[in-house]
Amino acid sequence: MPRTKTVDLDAIDRLEEKVKRLVEMIGQLRAAQARLNDENARLERDLETARARLAEAEDASAEFTAMKEEREVIRTRVAEMLDQLETLSL
Repeated sequence: MPRTKTVDLDAIDRLEEKVKRLVEMIGQLRAAQARLNDENARLERDLETARARLAEAEDASAEFTAMKEEREVIRTRVAEMLDQLETLSL
């Protein structure tokens, strides 16, 4: 009778299982990377929006400060005019 060689398939089965797990893990990592890329893009858009709003707020703050200074100048001039009118009424 001819002798047949038996091949130990356990090692190949273990290797096949490891390859399957690696393929699955790569798929999960790619999906996670895609989610993170989407999240990163959303955060970048949010950051740009926040920067634009900050610039608008800074402009409004500068305008408000200028208006306060202008109001103070007007207040001082009106007070001076009232003082001049008072001196005329003596």
